[in-house]
Amino acid sequence: MWAYPFDGYMTAVGQVAVLWSASVSAIAVIRTRDEEIPMGRYVIERTLPGAGNLSAQELHDISAKSNEVLAGMSGISWIESYVGDDKLFCVYEADHADLIKEHADQGGFPCDAVTQVRSVISPETGR
Repeated sequence: MWAYPFDGYMTAVGQVAVLWSASVSAIAVIRTRDEEIPMGRYVIERTLPGAGNLSAQELHDISAKSNEVLAGMSGISWIESYVGDDKLFCVYEADHADLIKEHADQGGFPCDAVTQVRSVISPETGR
């Protein structure tokens, strides 16, 4: 148990949570399971006219730019994207939605909507 009023913040690094406090000159490291401090999962809608007609090289270049931006950020990861005729639907995990918007700004990507995933269902859910 934390002995002082907690006025800092907690971050997760793998399976270790680190508590940082401004009022004491110490940090506490506690072991935790990953699911106890989850990153949020988000679906991002991006309008990109003609997306379904992009060549493999164009898709590679877009992906490489995204990877380049992500390499300079923390607390965010790209899971996958679905390419439609005129839209991309991207799945990310991030500490908060602002990181999604920051990634889009830095990469010059459209970002029409960011929706946090609250539940996942499948045909199995109804069985």
